[in-house]
Amino acid sequence: MGVTKKPDLNDSALRAKLAKGMGHNYYGEPAWPNDLSYIFPVVILGTIAPTIGLAVLEPSMIGEPANPFATPLEILPEWYFFPVFQILRTVPNKLLGVLLMGSVPAGSLTVPFLENVNQFQNPFRRPVATTVSLIGTAVALWLGIGAALPIDESLTLGLFQSNLIQLSNIKIFKFFYSYI
Repeated sequence: MGVTKKPDLNDSALRAKLAKGMGHNYYGEPAWPNDLSYIFPVVILGTIAPTIGLAVLEPSMIGEPANPFATPLEILPEWYFFPVFQILRTVPNKLLGVLLMGSVPAGSLTVPFLENVNQFQNPFRRPVATTVSLIGTAVALWLGIGAALPIDESLTLGLFQSNLIQLSNIKIFKFFYSYI
């Protein structure tokens, strides 16, 4: 590590330069008002103007035009909504599905209160938070992959073709549905 030389504030030449405003940048002018009034607007307009100009002069199609007479069999949301879509699709009661979606952020907010650790501690030394995060990520991936599949294969991802597992899933939903 190199040694940095500290400026000698008793030097008269350095004091004269600092009194003129030099020393902060090469040109001797302060950066604060000039950057906001000149450089930032030039950069912003220089970025936005060509973008809008290209969009107006040379518009490009995004995808193919919609055909109102050819509706797809199943309309799927964007990929980042797949876990939420899967919850709403598999839970029989829609109110229960909305409550399940609301319980995810509520449960995430309670995780810091479950562990009494320093906020600067290594995250891998927080077993509860790490476990909740890993399980939540696995469940979100499971639900997201299942949303892209047909409804009869969505809970098992088509990995298990046993009718017993499918019946047990139906019984679990009926069990929770009976208490609502």
